[in-house]
Amino acid sequence: MPGGRLTQQERQQIALGLADDLSYAEIARRLDRPTSTVTREVMRNGGPTGYRADQAQRATGRRAQRPRQAEVREAGAPLEPGRDAEAVRAYEETFTDILVQSGLSRMMARILVCLYTTDAGSVTASELVRRLQVSPATVSKSIAYLESQGLVRRERDEGRRERYVADDDVWYQSVMASARSTAQLAEVARQGVGVLGSGTPAAHRMENIARFTDFVSESIARAAEQARDILVAKPAAAPDGGHGAGTPSGAGPEG
Repeated sequence: MPGGRLTQQERQQIALGLADDLSYAEIARRLDRPTSTVTREVMRNGGPTGYRADQAQRATGRRAQRPRQAEVREAGAPLEPGRDAEAVRAYEETFTDILVQSGLSRMMARILVCLYTTDAGSVTASELVRRLQVSPATVSKSIAYLESQGLVRRERDEGRRERYVADDDVWYQSVMASARSTAQLAEVARQGVGVLGSGTPAAHRMENIARFTDFVSESIARAAEQARDILVAKPAAAPDGGHGAGTPSGAGPEG
């Protein structure tokens, strides 16, 4: 199986595969590459609908000219013990790209990824400056926005230093916001029934949209409420003394 960076020709094959609606696994098989390589390549370069081979090639060249993230860590933000620096760097880039596609700016996404991938779950402004190699003003501006959206909060440690914390409840709040947005879509679609004339094909279409989005909104909200405790669950001790995934009581599927 070939290793190393993807070539221009391989990136063109990825673009063609996406255009043909092939799965990442199938594209990887044709390239004789790991599926994770193709997935990471696509997600960090526009996603399945925005991927362009030439743009991806240029972006890779620009990234290669930047200081390596592992080297930045050595300057002031070491990895947690026992972790593969290259694997963590690649994962953080993939995670960042996903958050960017959800609507966050890249800097805000990078800050959140720092918070979520740190065992402590919190960082100081100076730690973010060193780790991300950006100015204090950039960190301050991004944190202010993230805080206004309820994505991070501030607290002080024993040394009275201000620390930024990723709130465990943020994913619940995000999902509930999505449910509310979907419910609003249902309401607007239902208003269209009266405007377009009850019994007309257009009104019937709007009614179906309203019923569908109503059901989806209610299902999302109900599932989020049932699963909310998972976000703060502690890992359960496995029978052999190890650690397993913790599942809160009542949050699993009903029998």
